[in-house]
Amino acid sequence: MANTWHGRFRFENLAWPGFTRTCPMKRFPPNGYGLYDVTGNVWEWRTTPWSADHSTGSADRADAAQPATCCGPSIPMGEHDRFVMKGGSHLCAPSYCRRYRPAARQGHGPRDSTSHLGFRCVQTA
Repeated sequence: MANTWHGRFRFENLAWPGFTRTCPMKRFPPNGYGLYDVTGNVWEWRTTPWSADHSTGSADRADAAQPATCCGPSIPMGEHDRFVMKGGSHLCAPSYCRRYRPAARQGHGPRDSTSHLGFRCVQTA
C-alpha cells in the first residue's frame, strides 16, 4: 500500500486513494518495521554517489561512501555527478516502471529538478 499510479499510465489516473500527485505522510499503514511511506509518493534522494554496479557501498546505505552534513553530501558536486534515489514515486505504475519497492534505485543529478523526488527526515529514537 503506497501512493503510486493507478490506471493506465499517462492516460487515466484513478487517483486512488484520492491523491493525483503527492500525498501527506502516514496515509498508509506502516510496514513490519514500523516505517511509513518507504515506497511510492516521492523517490528518496540519498547521499550515496550513484554507480550502476553498486560499487559505492553495500545496500546504498546513506553513509556508505561519504559522510553527509546536515545539508547534504560533504563532497563537491559537478554537473555530471549523480546520487542514488530509492523507493519509487506516485508516477510509478505496473504498466510503466514497476519501481515502487525499497530495493529500486536509480541515479539523479543534484541540479536536476522533478516533482517526484524528496528526502526522508529521521529522528533518533
